[in-house]
Amino acid sequence: MVAGVLALVIVPFMIWGDRVDGWTSVFLESAHGKPMLVMGVLGGLLASDILFPVPSSLVSTGCGMLLGLTVGALTSLVGMIVSCVSGYWLGRICGRPMAVKMCGEKDLDRFEAVSEKFGLWALVIARPVPVLAEVSVLFAGVSRISFSRFMFVTSLSNLGMSVVYAGIGAYAAELNSFLLAFFAGVCLPGLLMLGVKRHKRI
Repeated sequence: MVAGVLALVIVPFMIWGDRVDGWTSVFLESAHGKPMLVMGVLGGLLASDILFPVPSSLVSTGCGMLLGLTVGALTSLVGMIVSCVSGYWLGRICGRPMAVKMCGEKDLDRFEAVSEKFGLWALVIARPVPVLAEVSVLFAGVSRISFSRFMFVTSLSNLGMSVVYAGIGAYAAELNSFLLAFFAGVCLPGLLMLGVKRHKRI
């Protein structure tokens, strides 16, 4: 199954890679003329990640491609922080029933077990992992973890993620390679998810 999914991603790029890179170059040039619009769109997507299935790793990588390392990382960081704050207060105000509707009883129970084992470090572990990241911030609100401690831990984690993904995106922009940015945005979270699943089996 994994090989099949990778083939679906890799083969089209092997066939149309040059065209994609050419389109990316044109797109980057046009986007550089509208930095505020790009910041608003990409930052808004990341801020809404708690409510919608936004591929945050790809968007953060796109921040680096379109805005450069510094501005891209800052845009990604602000968007992620807004998403975390929104998720925390949703969990805190609406309680467990809302969190269950949004992410499921099993995922909440699993993260609760992780939280009991690792404490606040569980929030750091969860931030780069798709799905688990959203579950963790909702759980933090439901559990009424200190907001200041929550902000400190998640903001540091978000900063690290933003710098890494924006850095990859900025490097990919220098090479005019959308392929590099795409694989970074898809494969890194995928590997993290596989690692989490493997740890659960162990």
